Amino acid sequence: MSSDYLIPGQPVPLPRGPAFQLGSGVYTKDGQTRASLFGVPLHQGSTLTIPRVKPHPPAPNSVVLGSITRLSPQQATISITVVDGVPLPPGEDFTGVIRVQDIRATEKDKVKVGDCFRGGDVVRGSVISLGDARSYYVTTARNDLGVIFATSEAGGTMEPVSWQEMRCPKTGKLERRKCAKPEGL
Repeated sequence: MSSDYLIPGQPVPLPRGPAFQLGSGVYTKDGQTRASLFGVPLHQGSTLTIPRVKPHPPAPNSVVLGSITRLSPQQATISITVVDGVPLPPGEDFTGVIRVQDIRATEKDKVKVGDCFRGGDVVRGSVISLGDARSYYVTTARNDLGVIFATSEAGGTMEPVSWQEMRCPKTGKLERRKCAKPEGL
């Protein structure tokens, strides 16, 4: 069985062979076995379960997802809501800081925070270090890190067209962002 995460309600792919007993984290509806928890299906003998995944605080090299909450000329503040693919419980988010020198790996002296992020953008980053007492230092200085979801000024969901631009499908207007390279490309 693959190690792909399932979300609640998603059908659980069953291998061929004898029938499995359903354990915690799975249920049957309309003859289809489905996940009731976020996680990876696990076969323990003849029992199929999805164990509960416990969230943990960010550590150095953790990949995090979050939304931009505040911008300044020196840094962007991010509210971290997902750590290493595991969502945090509601209200238990962490604060991260993306400093201007941690946005891109090259031409660091030419980076402007306002040209890379806007408030509300969803960003994938990697934790560099613990930072100060209130926040983690986060970097987007890899091709796979950066903005993964953004809304344009007209309210449309932006589409990446290059590593530094996104287009609004409603107006066709281009806006500058530090885009993350889509997975699988």
